[in-house]
Amino acid sequence: MTAMKIEIERKFLLKSDAWREGATGILYRQGYLCTDPERTVRVRIGGDTGILAIKGAGNGVARPEFEYPLPLADATHLLDTLCLKPLVEKYRYLVPFAGLTWEIDEFLGANAGLLLAEVELERIDQPVPLPPWAGREVTGDPRYYNAYLARHPYTAWPNSP
Repeated sequence: MTAMKIEIERKFLLKSDAWREGATGILYRQGYLCTDPERTVRVRIGGDTGILAIKGAGNGVARPEFEYPLPLADATHLLDTLCLKPLVEKYRYLVPFAGLTWEIDEFLGANAGLLLAEVELERIDQPVPLPPWAGREVTGDPRYYNAYLARHPYTAWPNSP
């Protein structure tokens, strides 16, 4: 069964930890089988769920996305043996604000120190009320794509903390 959709999202850096109050995170491990600029193929385990995602090129805000469930053992094997290293590991927190659900990613390992907030939208021109903890928008900046972080970890960036 195909789960094709158009992913529309905006990404922001964080300027405070105010979002943490009451937030509970789920550990995500993800790796890439392909990080071509025109397409990415990602394997992810979030909690006890495996997912295969294929994403096409987009305009920075919207892009086609296909997602398929993977048996946990298969997802683990793919992450351990076939995916590019280092894996992208993070805690993801779901934080509601003004009728939207924000996903806050706190990166670990080779990307430790990076915190990103993203919000998925129903349409490109949808207004997004910004929470007080949302900082500079980085939507469309390829350095903040998870596929880029798999090849160029945040801790290796010249200006990373």
